[in-house]
Amino acid sequence: MRRRSEIAESVRIAVESLRMNLLRSILTTSGVVVGVVLVVVMGWTIGGLDAIWEQTISIIGKDMLYIDKWSWSGGGNWRLMEARKDITLRQAQLLSERMESAESVMPVVRLWSGSVVRGNTSLRCGILGTTTEYGQTSSAELSSGRFFTSTEDYQNAKVVILGEGVAKSLFSGEDPIGQTIKIISEPYRIIGVIKKRGFLFMDFVDNQVVIPLESFRSTVGMFERSVSVGIKTGNEKMVDIVRTEAIGHMRAIRNVPPGQDNDFSINEMQAFDEQVKNIRVGIWVVGMGLTILAFVVGSIGIMNIMYVSVTERTKEIGVRKAIGARRSSILMQFLIESAMLCVIGALIAFPIAQLIVGSARFLAVDVLDQEWATVVSPLIPLDLLGIAVSVSIVVGLAAGLLPALKASRLDPVEALRFEQ
Repeated sequence: MRRRSEIAESVRIAVESLRMNLLRSILTTSGVVVGVVLVVVMGWTIGGLDAIWEQTISIIGKDMLYIDKWSWSGGGNWRLMEARKDITLRQAQLLSERMESAESVMPVVRLWSGSVVRGNTSLRCGILGTTTEYGQTSSAELSSGRFFTSTEDYQNAKVVILGEGVAKSLFSGEDPIGQTIKIISEPYRIIGVIKKRGFLFMDFVDNQVVIPLESFRSTVGMFERSVSVGIKTGNEKMVDIVRTEAIGHMRAIRNVPPGQDNDFSINEMQAFDEQVKNIRVGIWVVGMGLTILAFVVGSIGIMNIMYVSVTERTKEIGVRKAIGARRSSILMQFLIESAMLCVIGALIAFPIAQLIVGSARFLAVDVLDQEWATVVSPLIPLDLLGIAVSVSIVVGLAAGLLPALKASRLDPVEALRFEQ
């Protein structure tokens, strides 16, 4: 009970001291304010990056594998990859016939930049040729219309599904279903539009069109073009099993000798995890460096003002000690005052950080038209606020420790004689 009353009294004295020197207290916490703002904004940025990445993975599909000549992640020796033989359509068909554990297997062939024209409007975008199985993947989830059928693929039907970016560029709010565009000078009827899928550095997936494989062969051609083989595992738990089976079959199909490295790559969305991790680490390192610097500057300012406070109140400390105040009570009083200075800084920092976060999201969504920002929270998470307050209190206690020790060790006789 006595300890509680001492704490309550220390808090009262600390509040009174800060109130009497309010402007000085606020200015003293400027370094803490900057540090807390940096902590909160850095945490929000990393959280937003994670949210965007999770959204991208969920749209592309965690249960999808792609066998390609090249590695998506850019790892390995690119000269060795360039020397690999192309994956042919026949090899893709053989793999589809042999796979047993996969839900579906589909050849995918791309022209990265082809001409697409509607009236007087033209653009260059990716052209993707595949089979009807591609429509079962999350990559082909439609916002309107339908996917082409196996009959349309077999009959070389001139039908096309637009990526969301292409639909927006060519039709600008109009309904494209049933209308006609030209792909490399050949007319194609639009039967569907794929939902917005691309975020972050994957926005290229919205700037492509999808046509039947046979139509691709007749319009674009297959010469000197490596085929990608999409494999839908059907379940995330099956990914390892399907990957192992696919590697075994592909090595046999391409006659890779035992003991020799694969002459193809198995790609999946997790291939980009390392790149996202590097971005997160970069943000964390820069943010923590600036935060530590701000807190160091802030703690020096707080320590300095606490020494001034001890000097100003030396006689008061002498009186308190003369009437029986313990060293621990004096120590606690100044530590609480120092910690409260930092809490004031945190309280000032919260609305500033929220203003920065809200403005950044508004700028991305409404001004720059960056739709990826819609998956990022416009509000600062409560756990970040809790972390910021905790860090502030620790910084305040550390900054006030030496002045508090000095105050608690003052000789009451000398303190009573002190004249400013």
